[in-house]
Amino acid sequence: MFELPEFIALAKHVNKTLEGKIIAEGHLGNSPHKFVWYNQKPEEFTALTSGKRVGRAVSKAKWLFVPLEPGYVLLLGECGGKVLFHVTGAKLPDKYHLLLNFEDGSSLTAMTAMWGAIELYEAGKEQDRQYIKDMRPTPIEPEFTFDYFSALIDEVLTGEKRSVKGLLTQDQLIPGLGNAIAQDILFHARLHPRHSLANLELSQRRDLLAAILDTVREVTEKGGRNDETDLYGKPGGYVRIMDSHTAGKPCPECGATVQKIYFLGGACYFCPQCQL
Repeated sequence: MFELPEFIALAKHVNKTLEGKIIAEGHLGNSPHKFVWYNQKPEEFTALTSGKRVGRAVSKAKWLFVPLEPGYVLLLGECGGKVLFHVTGAKLPDKYHLLLNFEDGSSLTAMTAMWGAIELYEAGKEQDRQYIKDMRPTPIEPEFTFDYFSALIDEVLTGEKRSVKGLLTQDQLIPGLGNAIAQDILFHARLHPRHSLANLELSQRRDLLAAILDTVREVTEKGGRNDETDLYGKPGGYVRIMDSHTAGKPCPECGATVQKIYFLGGACYFCPQCQL
């Protein structure tokens, strides 16, 4: 699944490659998927997108906002899979959940893995969508300071019990993060995924914040993770330290065997000696 760094890369590449292109025809999926969320019927989508010009895209958390001018915004979010640009004359995928054919003969396709939103809104109304409205600051925004982060932890502690993994991956508490990037964040912070949020010392709060900011920055600078591809089908340059490929192998820091557990709906990879 795409996380914050992959959406940053998508926005950058859309602006480099698609901005200013005019849509000849837009089509929703030819491959039914009950976990792809549309808010338009296929014929409505085609009518509304025809003749629209691609504006300057922006990303926030796990969402990509692509203006279709005049008057509309195409929203892709909470998804993984392939979002690909195709030059004029290139063979298009047989199956897709989104297809935009441009007047110059090039195309854009999206094929969602697992789940995701592909929605079209009148400009401005996308801000009222669930998960976008009232979104908390993301780790790349200036508001994401230690004071904010510590206050967020204090707020969470007034409710149900949480682990540090729960803080990173549940309920959009920190928008843009997911299970994949959380593994390396927790490794750098030297925290076990099950470590209780209530038991974090002040120094551990600071270490966790530093791990979030540093990891997000590194993954972003490298164009995303190497198990996800960009608009041109190229894998990102960031290789995760803790993932399925390192389970059962020596920890790069201490040599202990990296372990795998299932926790909070996904696999967790950690060093039992470094992460407590």
